[in-house]
Amino acid sequence: MGYERSVSAPSHELSPETVWHIQMPQIRFGLDATEELAFQLRDLGVDENASGLIITDEGLVDAGHVERVSSHLIDAGLNVDIYDESEREPSIEAIEDCVSFVRSRTGDSGYDYYVGLGGGSCMDTAKATRTIVANGGSPLDYVAEPTGQGKSITESGPPLVLMPTTAGTGAEISPVAILSVEEKNIKEGISSNHIRADAAILDPTLTTTLPPELTANTAMDALGHAIEGFTTHEYDSLLRPADPEMRPVYAGRTPLTEMFSEKAIDLLSSNVRTAVHNGDDLEARSNMLQGALFGAIAGLTAGASLCHAMAYPVGNRYHSFHGETIAVLTPASSIDYNSASDPERFARLAELFGVETTGKTDHEAAEALKAQYIQLQRDLNVLPSGLTELAGITEDDVDWLAEQTVQTQERLLRCNPRPVTEEDVHDIFVDALHNWTE
Repeated sequence: MGYERSVSAPSHELSPETVWHIQMPQIRFGLDATEELAFQLRDLGVDENASGLIITDEGLVDAGHVERVSSHLIDAGLNVDIYDESEREPSIEAIEDCVSFVRSRTGDSGYDYYVGLGGGSCMDTAKATRTIVANGGSPLDYVAEPTGQGKSITESGPPLVLMPTTAGTGAEISPVAILSVEEKNIKEGISSNHIRADAAILDPTLTTTLPPELTANTAMDALGHAIEGFTTHEYDSLLRPADPEMRPVYAGRTPLTEMFSEKAIDLLSSNVRTAVHNGDDLEARSNMLQGALFGAIAGLTAGASLCHAMAYPVGNRYHSFHGETIAVLTPASSIDYNSASDPERFARLAELFGVETTGKTDHEAAEALKAQYIQLQRDLNVLPSGLTELAGITEDDVDWLAEQTVQTQERLLRCNPRPVTEEDVHDIFVDALHNWTE
């Protein structure tokens, strides 16, 4: 029993976890599911003539998605304002700006409903904004110590519906909003089941305007969720909390999350090439969006781990796209380093990626998996070959990245199936500098 690996709550009488739990928003999925947004809001208790806010960005205004969504709400008798200044990798200050926008128009009461439309950054901005308005204070009040005050979130707030325009971040079902703390060069999360959206509407037609690079980036994030969810600790290898309320949101893999991981890997790996190279293919777009949802259900319930922990310091310092960062780190971290934790499981993971494992040892299968994953990235022809191409990172930068990972990402590192030291993380970063050479 690996008690030292537990992601459970404070010290108590040692006993293994025996209960697993899953909490999801209401989910609507399908072509033109956008048309059911007003119905979804009514189902959540939003009355006619209620006033709401769409939180999005200027790119989605230009693409016409905001007008499509807002017109549907207005036609249904709802009032709606637009906040279109969400930023990529939202900072604490960006959330405070959105909160100020809400308070300037509604006072402390806030809107009657919220809609987050866009990629993970827009959706995280919507989640954090609703939370801050409903609970009072500022974002840092609810970020974990020592960066923030670590206050508990007690109120969910009015209904929130999230509508992803990318296939990969998982923010539409996640209980975490990821924020940048720029003065410390780190990323932090506000984590609580109260921050989770009430509903998610996944409409593949909202993803067809996504360019090839962002299609590939978000797909790699989704695959990262699926791989990490499939290989993290089993829920019953962790400690049972003394109080069920203290059970962590990342609580280990279960039979349910394993099923979602397997289907996510199948859908994503078999459709991403088509989606990147032929973005108008609605069948491929639909399969990608469904695969991303399944990967998020798996990885963001069971737990993101080493790869995501390493990605946050990289993204915060170099402002790289999160999906690209996950892509270049996965071969060295999630696959190569972690395969020693459970070689048989990684051999099964290789099979899910289409590797022919007959006659191979588990170790050989894991090596073939790494090669298969790298070949997938090369086939997409829009992803960097490693950290050096991603952001000009060299071995001279690795000490700082390894130190930041270990010092600031304990929440994710405790989910990792294999213990890691700062020296281990250093070596993994070095390995990820170059995944391939021309």
